[in-house]
Amino acid sequence: MKSLANWLTVIFMGMYWVFRVIICLNAAQGTPFIATPVNLQIEIVMLFITLFCIILVSKRQMIGGIIYILMYLAYFGTDLFNTLVPAIKNYELNEDIIMDSAASILGVILAIAVVIDLAYDKSKVPDQKKTDWFYGNKKFDRELDDRADKNNYKLL
Repeated sequence: MKSLANWLTVIFMGMYWVFRVIICLNAAQGTPFIATPVNLQIEIVMLFITLFCIILVSKRQMIGGIIYILMYLAYFGTDLFNTLVPAIKNYELNEDIIMDSAASILGVILAIAVVIDLAYDKSKVPDQKKTDWFYGNKKFDRELDDRADKNNYKLL
């Protein structure tokens, strides 16, 4: 992780994970909170898979980002579609629907940002300016003489 964007995506993934853990804990205890999970059992499984994805994304592995976006689009995308479309058609937007939808939209946006960051990081050409002056220059190449000793001696 070399850039600030890499660090921020992993930090936001962790913060959103903690937010979803708090939502699941409050739903399991029956305490009202800002948002509610769509399906508590599926969300608990998603929390464990998300931990695995956070580790992969911090190691800059694209498979972690792909698993993360597919899982979040499948879970939060269907939740958004199933809650927002009927609520907008019937003009029944209340506070609970807005807060649940906002949490779902935040999850989808975060997943898209993670994949974009990983794709941008993989597409960058590595910086070799520190060694180009030596290896890219022919005047520093070593020319061997016919009389040169080509044995590789090993010392203890």
